[in-house]
Amino acid sequence: MAGKNIKVLLVEDNPGDVFLLQEFLKEVTTVVVDLMPVERLSEAINYLAKEIFDVILLDLSLPDSQGLETFVIAHHQAKATPIIVLTGINDETLAIRAMQEGAQDYLVKGQVTGDLLVRSMRYAIERQRADDALRHSEERFRVALKNSPIFVYNQDMELRYTWVYNPPSGLAVEEILGKQDLDIIPVEDAQHLITIKSGVLTTGIGTREEVSITIKDTTRYYDLTVEPLRNELQEVVGVTCASIDISERKLAEEKIREQAALLDVTTDAICVRDLNNQIIFWNKGAETLYGWLAIEAWGKNASELLYDEPSPEIEAALLQATSKGKWQGELNKLTKNDKEILVASRWSLVYDEQGKPKAILTVDTDITEKKHLEAQLFRAQRLESIGTLASGIAHDLNNILTPILAGAQLLPLKFPDADERTRHLLEILEVNARRGADLVKQVLSFARGVEGKRITLQIRHLIVEVGKILKETFPKSIQISTDVLKDLWMVSGDSTQLHQVLMNLCVNARDAMPNGGSLSLYAENVLIDENYARINLEAKEGPYIVMTVSDTGVGIAKEILDRIFEPFFTTKDVGKGTGLGLSTVLGIVKSHGGFVNVYSEPGTGTSFQVYLPAVEGMETITPEELPPQAGHGELILIVDDEVAIQEITKTSLEAHNYKTLIACDGIEAIALYAQNQDKIDAVLMDIMLPTLDGLTAIRTLQKINPLVRIIASSGLMSDKKLSAVAAIGINTFLVKPYTVNELLLSLHKVLSQLN
Repeated sequence: MAGKNIKVLLVEDNPGDVFLLQEFLKEVTTVVVDLMPVERLSEAINYLAKEIFDVILLDLSLPDSQGLETFVIAHHQAKATPIIVLTGINDETLAIRAMQEGAQDYLVKGQVTGDLLVRSMRYAIERQRADDALRHSEERFRVALKNSPIFVYNQDMELRYTWVYNPPSGLAVEEILGKQDLDIIPVEDAQHLITIKSGVLTTGIGTREEVSITIKDTTRYYDLTVEPLRNELQEVVGVTCASIDISERKLAEEKIREQAALLDVTTDAICVRDLNNQIIFWNKGAETLYGWLAIEAWGKNASELLYDEPSPEIEAALLQATSKGKWQGELNKLTKNDKEILVASRWSLVYDEQGKPKAILTVDTDITEKKHLEAQLFRAQRLESIGTLASGIAHDLNNILTPILAGAQLLPLKFPDADERTRHLLEILEVNARRGADLVKQVLSFARGVEGKRITLQIRHLIVEVGKILKETFPKSIQISTDVLKDLWMVSGDSTQLHQVLMNLCVNARDAMPNGGSLSLYAENVLIDENYARINLEAKEGPYIVMTVSDTGVGIAKEILDRIFEPFFTTKDVGKGTGLGLSTVLGIVKSHGGFVNVYSEPGTGTSFQVYLPAVEGMETITPEELPPQAGHGELILIVDDEVAIQEITKTSLEAHNYKTLIACDGIEAIALYAQNQDKIDAVLMDIMLPTLDGLTAIRTLQKINPLVRIIASSGLMSDKKLSAVAAIGINTFLVKPYTVNELLLSLHKVLSQLN
């Protein structure tokens, strides 16, 4: 107020008092007072209607108004102007009543000085301003409360409601005042509130909690703030509380939690990253797939976390996602353990409320195993196609190999005086024809599941033979050694398949030694006891032959040792391995009742041990080891559509005292047999014939003569065909290419049958 004039309206009908007040104010030098004196209340009202005063000095006894009514009228006319009541010594009680009605101060006439008058006016003005500010603040507070969901109330020490504003929906003020929480809401909710408020009454420290309250069967959630209510002595006399209805927020949070739970339930990896590529969301699926916990991934650069190095595919995906709003495709990503996985990735651009891009949502599905299975399926389909092709080729190859093999065996008989070199060349011809025939059998065994013959055989011969092949074909930098016990037990098996087992293991050993090394093949007898069988579930008690193939190569890493027998699994470069070698080994060994153990140390080498059950008995003699069985002039009907086979079979049989007739197909065979039924002793029938197939021809011959002796023959024989042949009573079968001895033994067998 310093430096500013005070404009005062003086309402006083006593000229003497007016004069004294004017004189008092003249003595004051700190402020300039502009005094406007009037004698009547009506005059004052007229001035107040036209002008604004800083303060009113009001005598309550005026000619036109007396007592408290004078103040009431003046205060009503100028609510914003502070009023100081002027009173006599005997009227002090009336002045106090005026202050209770809103007067800012009162002065007793005869006790007033200039300074006191100025101080009083200043005080009145400041207090009026403070009251106005408080009134305006309260008004704003009431307006704010009226338009907000805040429930405000006071409670005393017994927690009875003493003041209530803006009660929640379903409750009226009169239903709450004077009552306690137990009178209004359910017991459980009330007890919770009582506990919270009692704590504040006891400690004098405010608190804030989220609570749920049921009002008339409707549950709502509130953000409750409780503060201690204190008196002038700062004693706690109750609590003042504010409750904000947060039900909508809680429902939204619950929905978000449910959605987050759904995001965490999915096995897909869901990631959100901002436009700076920083990860801002990482669900449980992402933790499982990539190995990074959410707390580890948040804030990290997605490219640094999930990719080994930037790639054109990533740049293209990012460009399309930001320009078109979405992208999907397949990407190679890295896990926390640096394992590379393939994912089907979907990217979507996320926008803010203004429609501006703010983040990229990525959903990744692990398709590593799916792609692996697809690759296996494609390979299996290719193998099936190869098998179908191989079956057709095998028939033709066997037809080609049959005369070559038979010719190689007949030539030494035609030229008994041939020199040693010629005999050696003929031996090479026969050996390679046999190898060709075995190769065809191996192809059919793998591609079509054609099983070979199981005989009692000596493994020693296989190892010696494989050892010779390895020394002739493997690089000289690889040292080959074999060691076999002389008294090695026998096994029951297919020599061709077991030969394949050894060759597959040896080829793998060779590939593991690109710079040379040592390759050892040896076999021994092992007696497996109960303890070993308990440890190795595939083993059984009893005698076994153990073939061991050891190398000094690079070895096999521990993390892939358990996968080496999986079909199509290979560590070799593309085009250098099918991943079928060891799976074929395991399949053959298991079909023989055995099992395989592997021991490997990276950098040192690998050892494969093949366990095969041993059997008792003598080694089965192969047809080639038996003396040839010559005929006694019997007539044999040869039925085959291949001229070369006709001629070599005719020559072979006639060289061993047989007579022959030739038929090119089933119809001709039936005609010749009908003409020469009493002369023909046996029929050699090819199953795959033009015009009329072999099986139909055989049935026809059996109708002509139920006792006809027949040997079935084919270059391609499946289990289905064998069953069909056996079903019509034919038990002797020759698989092309067959040797002369196999042909002679088969003829001897059928001709020895009793009529």
